[in-house]
Parts: sequence; C-alpha cells; structure tokens
Amino acid sequence: MALLTPALGLIFWMLVVFLLLVFILRAYAWKPIINGLNDREKEIQSALDLAVETRAEMAKLQANNEKLVAEANAARDRIIREAKEAADRMIADAKEAAATAGQREIENARETIRNEQQAAIATMRKEVATLSLQIAEKVLHRELSDKASQEKLIADLAATANLN
Repeated sequence: MALLTPALGLIFWMLVVFLLLVFILRAYAWKPIINGLNDREKEIQSALDLAVETRAEMAKLQANNEKLVAEANAARDRIIREAKEAADRMIADAKEAAATAGQREIENARETIRNEQQAAIATMRKEVATLSLQIAEKVLHRELSDKASQEKLIADLAATANLN
C-alpha cells in the first residue's frame, strides 16, 4: 500500500520540483508559446478577414458579371431586333420596287400593244383601201370598157347628183 499513500517527504519534493518547473516554464517557455499563439491567432483572424473580404468581392464581381451578361443580352436582343427590322424594311422596299417595276413593265407592254394594234389597224385600213381601189378599178374597167356603158354611167350619176 505504500504506492497508494506517498510519504510526506516525497510530496514535499514533488511540490518543490513542480513549482520550480512552473517558474522556469513561466520565465522561458510561456511567453514565446503565448506570443506564438497570439501571432497564430492574428494570422488566422487576418486570413478569416481576407476570406470575408474575398467573399464580398466575389459577390460584387458576380453581381457585376450578371449585370454585364444582362447588358450583353439586351444589346444582343436589340441588335437582332434592329437587324430583323432592317431585313423586313429591305424586303418591303424590294417588294415595292418589284411591284413598281412590274407595273411599269405592264404599262409599257400595254402601250406597246396599243401602238402595235393602232399600227396594225392603220396598215389594215390602208391595205383594205388599196384593195378596194384595185377592185373598184378592175370593176370599172370591165364595166366601162365600151362607150355606151360609160355614157349610161355618166347619165345615172348626173341624175342622182343633187344640184343646188
């Protein structure tokens, strides 16, 4: 049982050695350890502060990026809309120009047809008149080939003539 109940002298020397150890540690070891712990605590705190700042900055950058993406999307939509409007305008202008050109061509064709029709009618009238004169000339030559028929025609014409 001697191990369970230590002697009074042993307790005294253990206490003296313990106090001496505490004094030596306090004088030489605790200050550097505490300074090291304080330095480490400051480093950890600065790292945490830096992480908070970085997180805030990242949130700010993300907000800016989202804003830039929204602006880029808006610009893209505007450009696409303007291009579509320009294409629609160009198509409408081309259709209008084609319709105008088509109408002009139709009018030119109608005018050409009218002119050719009038020229054909004039040519036909001229040819009919020429043919009528030729036929009349041949009929008159045959009818008036002798002197008696010529005198009879002159008498008939004189009788039907209206003399004032």
